[in-house]
Amino acid sequence: MAGRPRIENYHVDTFDYVIVGAGAAGSLLAARLSENSNARVCLLEAGPPDVHPLLHLPAGFIKMLENEKYTWQFEAEPAAQTNGRAILLPQGRTLGGSTAINGMVYNRGQREDYDDWEALGNPGWNFDSVLPHFRRSEAFLGDGDDQFRGRDGELFVTTNDWIHPLTEAFLQGAGELGIHGNRDYNGASQAGAGYYQRMIHRGRRVSASRAFLRPAVSRRNLDIRTNAQVTRILSEGGTATGVEYLHGDRAPTTTVRARKEVIVCAGAINTPKLLQLSGFGPAELLRDLGIPVVRDLPGVGANLRDHFAVRVVAKARNVTTINELARPPRLWWEAVKWALGRPSVLAVCPSIVHFHWRSDGTCGRPDLQGVFSPASYRAGKVGMLDRYPGMSCGFWLHRPASSGSVSLRSIDPLQSPKVEAGYLTHAADCEGMLRGLRLARRLLATRALAPYFEAETLPGSLVQSDDELLDYIRQVGASSYHLNGTARMGPASDRFAVVDASLRVHGVGALRIADASVFPAIPSANICAATFMVAEKAASLVLSESA
Repeated sequence: MAGRPRIENYHVDTFDYVIVGAGAAGSLLAARLSENSNARVCLLEAGPPDVHPLLHLPAGFIKMLENEKYTWQFEAEPAAQTNGRAILLPQGRTLGGSTAINGMVYNRGQREDYDDWEALGNPGWNFDSVLPHFRRSEAFLGDGDDQFRGRDGELFVTTNDWIHPLTEAFLQGAGELGIHGNRDYNGASQAGAGYYQRMIHRGRRVSASRAFLRPAVSRRNLDIRTNAQVTRILSEGGTATGVEYLHGDRAPTTTVRARKEVIVCAGAINTPKLLQLSGFGPAELLRDLGIPVVRDLPGVGANLRDHFAVRVVAKARNVTTINELARPPRLWWEAVKWALGRPSVLAVCPSIVHFHWRSDGTCGRPDLQGVFSPASYRAGKVGMLDRYPGMSCGFWLHRPASSGSVSLRSIDPLQSPKVEAGYLTHAADCEGMLRGLRLARRLLATRALAPYFEAETLPGSLVQSDDELLDYIRQVGASSYHLNGTARMGPASDRFAVVDASLRVHGVGALRIADASVFPAIPSANICAATFMVAEKAASLVLSESA
């Protein structure tokens, strides 16, 4: 990030607001709160500054997903529903958090998602109420209805500029199956197929750090501390007073005090981990670990939700795919085009085409999200392209019924927590995934794609029965990295709710959570856009309450 954040002011240990985590939510929230020059803000990030060049090159995600310096290498526990496999759950560990390593898709979800949030006992979270918060952060550079789209925000959202024969044929084939085109799925309706909108601008990734922290970094009232892993939230008399953190591996811990609030934005795994370490969580778990119970909150770590994704892969013919373009000597030409500001495979999302559709006729609104790309990856290999020309059609259920949990293994703050993802534990999810797989196959078998389709390689034409297909789903399915819900929002009457509609932790003063862990239900979309919205609303709530 140009203008590296100041990290020298460790002698300053009292602020108005202490924010834990500099990901999508924390970066935006720090920028908004520090707009008030009278408010002192401290932003603590466990990882290093986002200086690695591949963090800013869209295609760099392939290399960065497994880079332990810039990611948390979490795993979901092996489970029978995933054929005994541990599922990788990498999360960003740098300024910008997961927005520094994710697929860069901007997707808000459906109106009904947020109307449902309010119906679950969270006033002020219906779609019409949260739409202004979506619009505020966004600078959409495409054609769209300004009733829905933002134009003046810091987060550049662009339309796809890299067109490929296979993507055009796929969209034409979707039309053959009755899936109509939709150029703006973030507008009035999500249903249909088209090109994904991306957080890419002028060939570079637009992370939360680049969008929100870069403009704010010179503010003297904002102190950004990297390599600062928060180990405990401090509290006195039921009120949060600050945090303790480790600077790298050095001891002792450093204490930072908060005059007004501690705001946790550490993500759906690290947020419940930190709360539990601090005595906020299920009392039985805390007592078993010898942690004094500050507040019994059974919902901390419960309700983990994610999108479990599966792909159908085919070998292509009569066309050059990303598999070949991403290797020398063609790669060198792609690099030249990128340097000249021309469309290049170095500046595209891994997911290029979307479809949001119904898996069967009984669905009132789309229950599936699909992705298509003129590329294919080796089975079981993260980011490793096939050696042959390939294409992939992946999908997941928008609103899976299955859920999991996050819980401490020990009191060691440096140990990863136990993550049980709970994928496919609900029969309805298995049935929906089977319908999705059959739809993906039909999409790859359309007349429009026939000139380019050579053979299905995964799962392969011999795999046909429901039992065989479900076994394939269990064997190859993976996380979409859309983790959320582990400190969910809800009324005090709901014993598993962790925060109220103002994102304040139930029964605890001066402690708020503002990240994807507060989602009361998983949105029908990639979760990054909704996380930005939560942070915008949190900033509005904090500022209005302190006025």
